[in-house]
Amino acid sequence: MTGSLTLTNTYASTYTDVLIIGSGGAGLTLALKLADLYRVTILSKLTTDESNTRYAQGGISAVFDDSDSIDSHIQDTLKTGEGLCDPDIVTLTVKQGRESIDWLINQGVSFTHDTDHGSDSPRLHLNREGGHTHRRIVHAADATGQSVISTLIERAQEHANITLLEHYNAIDLVTVKSRQFPKGQVTGAYALDSQNNTVIPISARVVVLATGGANKVYLYTSNPDIATGDGLSLAWRAGCRIANMEFMQFHPTCLYHPDARSFLISEAIRGEGAKLLLPNGDPFMHLFDQREELAPRDIVARAIDHQIKKYGIDFVYLDISHKSPAFIKRHFPNIYQQCLKFNIDITTQKIPVVPAAHYTCGGIVTDSTSKTDISGLYAIGEVACTGLHGANRMASNSLLECFVFANQAAESILRELPNKTIPKTIPPWDESQVAKSNEEVVIAHNWDEIRRVMWDYVGIVRSDKRLSRAHERINLLKAEIHEYYSDFTITSDLLELRNLVIVAELIILSAQQRKESRGLHYNQDYPEQDNRTPPQNTILSPKHYASAFIKND
Repeated sequence: MTGSLTLTNTYASTYTDVLIIGSGGAGLTLALKLADLYRVTILSKLTTDESNTRYAQGGISAVFDDSDSIDSHIQDTLKTGEGLCDPDIVTLTVKQGRESIDWLINQGVSFTHDTDHGSDSPRLHLNREGGHTHRRIVHAADATGQSVISTLIERAQEHANITLLEHYNAIDLVTVKSRQFPKGQVTGAYALDSQNNTVIPISARVVVLATGGANKVYLYTSNPDIATGDGLSLAWRAGCRIANMEFMQFHPTCLYHPDARSFLISEAIRGEGAKLLLPNGDPFMHLFDQREELAPRDIVARAIDHQIKKYGIDFVYLDISHKSPAFIKRHFPNIYQQCLKFNIDITTQKIPVVPAAHYTCGGIVTDSTSKTDISGLYAIGEVACTGLHGANRMASNSLLECFVFANQAAESILRELPNKTIPKTIPPWDESQVAKSNEEVVIAHNWDEIRRVMWDYVGIVRSDKRLSRAHERINLLKAEIHEYYSDFTITSDLLELRNLVIVAELIILSAQQRKESRGLHYNQDYPEQDNRTPPQNTILSPKHYASAFIKND
């Protein structure tokens, strides 16, 4: 731990200028941009390096090639977003691509360079991924996220004004309402120190949600265990609007193996010529899209799902073995080594793959400066709905969004923080009415049921009947979890379950509202886009909320 935050006891509110919940690429970037002037505290639910960013293989989209252009990147993003991208946000984001990469390089991130170019000063090597018409993916081999996150953590650890708190799980935001702030002003948060089983109140002038997505709501996902929608649920309970939660992106290619735990096979491998094949060796992507393997992820994922169900098979194959072993090992060293652990040599063998939940395109409604509906509360990264992705995220735009909107938030916070007063001390956490549970099997059972319900009924292909069944069951689970939460001492598992069921409901409610198929949302009852009117975002507003739990009227 570094920095100046002092944890005295559970009854004294600690103070920091800026509290960042989440230690991925977005949260760490923001901290580094603020820490020269202000005290910043970062909460990590597990270790600081455990975030979605760490597992990002592909890279960061940015225009560097002379044949490419800002306008081309903008148009590719708008096309992939199926009419729901905010053009101003897309333009803002794309224009900051090169600047974001330069900043990361200055922090010490070592990106892959084109050694075949033959120049005395090698240029960045650029990959191509689905939806992109040019090579514009800046990467560090096939482990870009790991390279970025390890570098940013090193910079944060070196900074005296940054405090890194590991194994701290945010419970709820603390807000106050007034005539000046009728929707509320954030004054801090309660956090569970899961190693010592104590709750501390942390007061702050600014709170930032950088908690990543919510894809652990599905049975099969490429995400780590931390991706339980914590920030989304914190914001919803506090009174923030949530948008476009029906657009959950399924990555087409995760390794299918009984011993492999959701290992992602990067889209970049298809960008370099890998083919999707049926078990008999036949290609099939040409049947679904003229772009074949380079079609956007929603199309590829649905195509694979269709073939799996049509032929009653468990997986399809991804084949890159026609490339030379040297090429494969140089471009995909991590994937090569990971597959070898499961006795799959990708230089000579095909890779068994299946789709898995991968990215949350919707999230907390924010403006161009990353502000939410509540004064002093910001949201950045995957947890936010900025307007960049629309109905479908284009590959490698997500890390770009992290760095761009961390910068947008930093500029806004630096402007406004001098005028924000230090909040009052937050009252101690009250556990006088609860007991220790001896029935934690309930948590495990409810956790498993939520994820199975979402996978079976609210997955890649949906229907009105499936959504209705899912909503009925999630409502029952929500009541059970609320009762459990009210009666027993909190744990990290219970907090995640509480958040997960809220996320499940938000996804279902959003999907039920959209009476068409668009982007990542495909409903068999409405298989076509409805273009009779301009497409609209799905925005949910909490009708009734409380610090303990959601109550729907």
